[in-house]
Amino acid sequence: MNKEVLIKLYTDFVGKEPTEIIELPASGSNRRYFRLLGKQPIIGAIGTCKEENEAFLYMDEHFHRKGLPVPKVYAISEDRMAYIQEDLGDLALFKAIEKGRLTRVFGEDEMHLLVKTVRMLPRIQFEGAKGMDFSMCYPVPELDKRSILWDLNYFKYCFLKATGMEFSETRLEDDFERIADALLKNNSETFLYRDFQSRNVMIKDDEPYFIDFQGGRKGPFYYDVASFLWQAKANIPDSTRQELLKEYLDALRQYIEIDENEFYSQLRIFVLFRTLQVLGAYGFRGYFEKKPYFIQSVPFALDNLRALLETPFEEFPYLNAMLNELINLKQFTSDSQQRALTVKVMSFSYKKGIPSDPSGNGGGFVFDCRAINNPGKYDRYKPFTGLDDCVIKYLEDDGGVTDFLSHAYELVDSSVKRYIERGFTNLMVCFGCTGGRHRSVYCAQHMAEHINKKWNVKVELVHREQNIEEHLRVKS
Repeated sequence: MNKEVLIKLYTDFVGKEPTEIIELPASGSNRRYFRLLGKQPIIGAIGTCKEENEAFLYMDEHFHRKGLPVPKVYAISEDRMAYIQEDLGDLALFKAIEKGRLTRVFGEDEMHLLVKTVRMLPRIQFEGAKGMDFSMCYPVPELDKRSILWDLNYFKYCFLKATGMEFSETRLEDDFERIADALLKNNSETFLYRDFQSRNVMIKDDEPYFIDFQGGRKGPFYYDVASFLWQAKANIPDSTRQELLKEYLDALRQYIEIDENEFYSQLRIFVLFRTLQVLGAYGFRGYFEKKPYFIQSVPFALDNLRALLETPFEEFPYLNAMLNELINLKQFTSDSQQRALTVKVMSFSYKKGIPSDPSGNGGGFVFDCRAINNPGKYDRYKPFTGLDDCVIKYLEDDGGVTDFLSHAYELVDSSVKRYIERGFTNLMVCFGCTGGRHRSVYCAQHMAEHINKKWNVKVELVHREQNIEEHLRVKS
């Protein structure tokens, strides 16, 4: 089918032919979209599957009757394979939050749009489900065990096997069965959007409108939360994600009572499932259909997976072990290593100047240890450093260094957390004292050990005046 049918629909509806027709960029779907310009801007769509078209047209009409913000369909071709609809403009939420996606710091305007969108989700899920004929959904009316296993095998065949990894299909299928059972444990009579993500939210007059819901079906509300907040290239840091989850729960409570512990426990399994499903899609679209956008998205999905696996999925033991092997494959670790944070901790003497920052970022924390009682003023401690037991005992018996470091830990931990979330690669933490031998060495040593124990980052420790350098082992 060519665009002539769209020209006819436009002309019949508007009364004049369009002056220009622009084909819009293709996404993951085989559907073709056009912007028809002239007396009125309108979007035209040409589908390749009649059942999928029928699902969209039915849902769109149903949602309109419910007062939900979706594009209005103006006219449909006789064979129902093409239609024209309201033009919501060019600003997708994905573009509207671009600065936050790139910096991992979402500004006030971006958070405003994210909050509006996530608070609208329960309305779509619950109001949208009322009176819906789920038999009109395509390709299946609800999320069931068979469709879950389809998606998990999509991951297995389109992504996992493409890596060349060896694995036991029998043991993997056993855990797939367990995941399916866990996902369906709390099924609900709600509308599952399925592809609820920032590219499918259009912003018009500062309000979110929703598109591409033709793959929706009946299913648990957790699924869409996982899709939206863990969308790979949305790059939402965990602190922001937690804020948005609170907003979602607040809006959700208008419809049902929520046990927060159970909610977060169940959501975690849906995030795992959605991540595997997305990797399957990226594998198929990227490796097999050779679409570069999807290959470029793989590292972001793997970062989500790495974060998830920091707490083991003990209920899926073989899958958990296999996924840990997957994220550590050489082809996937090189990029993450390049983007990993390195914290450089130094001790120095103020007499010889504050250390320069070789990363080019202009330095970081500089803590002045000279207010702490100085063991160097006593002859018996002069031959020793802050690494020796006698100096350590002197400093700790006094107590001042412990209080000093507790404040320093709090400040540095806060920055390390945000640097990881924002994808920064270098942080410098320096401790200075008069000679760079006792107090600063003690503090730098303890800070490096503290960071190494608490955070999964590279730590470089340098005692400048002692000519000591050490790379602390990254936690496995």
